[in-house]
Parts: sequence; structure tokens; C-alpha cells
Amino acid sequence: MTPTRDELLTAYAFADRTSTRVRMNFIESADGAVTLGGESAALGGGTDHALMQVLRTLSDVVVVGAGTVRAEGYGSIEVSDEDATWRRANGLAEQPRLAVVSNRLELDPIDPVFAEPSRRPVVVTHADAPPDRRRALEEVADVVVCGEASVDLHEMLAELTRRGLTQVLCEGGPHLFGALLDAGRVDEVCVTIAPRFVGGEAGRIAAGASEADRRFALASVLTDDEGFVFLRYARA
Repeated sequence: MTPTRDELLTAYAFADRTSTRVRMNFIESADGAVTLGGESAALGGGTDHALMQVLRTLSDVVVVGAGTVRAEGYGSIEVSDEDATWRRANGLAEQPRLAVVSNRLELDPIDPVFAEPSRRPVVVTHADAPPDRRRALEEVADVVVCGEASVDLHEMLAELTRRGLTQVLCEGGPHLFGALLDAGRVDEVCVTIAPRFVGGEAGRIAAGASEADRRFALASVLTDDEGFVFLRYARA
């Protein structure tokens, strides 16, 4: 039976908002492909889209890698009026904030992701990033430096916490997920299994130069009428 919005809000609510918590959200096919035709959105269904909106509604900040912003054509992450009302009623800002992680700052200030957001985005980079690109992005976002030669994810999460953004939803991509796993900073993983078999050479939800091997416990399982399975894992 397909879960309702209210059921999803209850099932995925944070039990404790006082400490920083990092939640990942991904979709993959039944044979493990994370994209179809180069995009993860092509794997989704109605409930998966509703869940993504619920996870954004519950979060203070949506963190995403610059490569995923480009590949998926990210635009506004604003939630609906109904969800904004829910956020206000529960003591949250009307809209979640967006944070884009980029080592090379290969982002265009006129990209849709920076176009008239209700909350100014954050761009997370490092001290050695190209200064000309940094200056250009400072016109449309708060550019924060976390690390010297590459983005330090511990520093990034500390900076987000200083800004009151403690409930973190990370939407990828795989290399950012792999780096957060390697750093031991992933608290929860939400994985949607799409009822499709893709084949091909699509990657996995996590990628990196080394194996992280982090143990998680299955926290919940939901299904919908289209055959999608929604798994939630919490750090053991």
C-alpha cells in the first residue's frame, strides 16, 4: 500500500534535532544502477518523488556535490506551500537551505540552482580553489572555505552546525557519499529500490578510492503500489 505524505513525515522524522545528523538519500535499480540514461531521476516514481520532498521538508540543509548539480540539472529545492506551512508549525525555517560542495568551483553563477532562491545558497570549497571563480560565486552564494587543498567534510559539517543547520540531507553524488562514509560522518541512509533492471555500466550509490565498510542496521522498510521499496538504514 502506498504511504501517504503524513505517513512518510512520521516514518522519517528526526527523533533528536539537537545534534548534527547526516542523512543520505539515493535511488537505484534492482540490479544496483544509480542512473538510467545518465540521470537518477529517470529511475523514480511518484512515491519516490514524494519521499524526496518529505526528506527535504524535514531537513535544515540539502547538501549536494557540484557534479550532481550539473548532471541532474538542479534548480530550486524549495518545498511546497503545504510543506512550508508544516515547517513553520514545527519551528523550522520556511525553506531548507542548499549547500553545494565543490573542489574546483566549476559552477556558473547563472545556473538555475542560484536563480532567485528564497534562501541564499552556500558553496563549500577549499583555500586553493580558483580565486576568480570564488569571487564570481560570492555574488550569488555564501562561499565558505573548509580545508586547504580539498574540502574537509568535518569542517564543512562544523560550519553548517554553526549556521544552525544541523539536520543534513545529502543527495549525492556517489563520490561525496563515499567521502562522507570514509570520514565516518553518515548517520542514516535512505535507499529507494526501483522495480527495474538496467544493466549497462551505471555506477553505485557510493564511490571512492578506498573501501569504507561501515555497518548499518535496517531501521524501516516501506513499499508502494508500483513495486518500489524504500529502505532506511541507521548507523549501528
